[in-house]
Amino acid sequence: MQVYSEKQQIIEAIAALRAQKQLIGLVPTMGALHKGHLALVERALENNNCAVVSIFVNPTQFDNSTDLEKYPRTLEKDVALLSTLSKDNIMVYAPTVDDVYEGNPVSETFDFDGLEFEMEGRFRHGHFDGVGTIVKRLFEIITPNNAYFGEKDFQQLQIIKKLVEKHHIPVNIVGCPIYRETSGLAMSSRNTRLKPEYLEASPFIYKTLKGAKKLFGTKSANKVTEWVEYQFSKHDLLELEYFIIADTETLKPIKRKSKKKAYRAFIAAYADDIRLIDNIVLN
Repeated sequence: MQVYSEKQQIIEAIAALRAQKQLIGLVPTMGALHKGHLALVERALENNNCAVVSIFVNPTQFDNSTDLEKYPRTLEKDVALLSTLSKDNIMVYAPTVDDVYEGNPVSETFDFDGLEFEMEGRFRHGHFDGVGTIVKRLFEIITPNNAYFGEKDFQQLQIIKKLVEKHHIPVNIVGCPIYRETSGLAMSSRNTRLKPEYLEASPFIYKTLKGAKKLFGTKSANKVTEWVEYQFSKHDLLELEYFIIADTETLKPIKRKSKKKAYRAFIAAYADDIRLIDNIVLN
């Protein structure tokens, strides 16, 4: 499997594929790969001749320097895991910060029509400017036909669709379903950092989301939110940061239910010092 650490190398490799009229699928990751990532790569391999997996812990999307330092970096394991899918049709781009940012790791500033100020945007200052910066640069380097993102980061997915729309980037964005542990816990690279008791407790997040979905059929959004907050207030280990029911298009919190709109419930909670997010379709 080819692993590229310099953008010029992978630009040349992709140019050779383009000359053969091959389709390129991109799966951007921050590494510490798990089965959820592999599902995205499998989807990319199904729809394209070649899948490019970027592995890069992007400093500009972290508002917490400790979180950045502790983020797992497991390149050798990641490459070995990817090779179980294909040794010939996957390329890995694992650059340094200098290679991507040319010595100036600073975010661009984006206008995502307000999507960036909802939910995660309220709690992680500058996060989506960092996400937009790195994804835009990856699109410029890889020039993929298709790019694959998991729905666990649903707000990020909507923001990347807006990035492509507003900057006229010729790439098709494909959202893929959340991949879960058998316990229901949404797969995340951060799960590897959970202490055993928190790992055991964390499926409570998805269990509560499923309860909220059931209630949403008959109760108001405010009643559902109160119920979720009460469930977490009784929990000994998990601390709720937010629970929001939002319109899937605007990501704005629901004011009054409408049968014409699609809604999702979004949640962020702390398991000790590990921040976990999840969401569920409500209607």
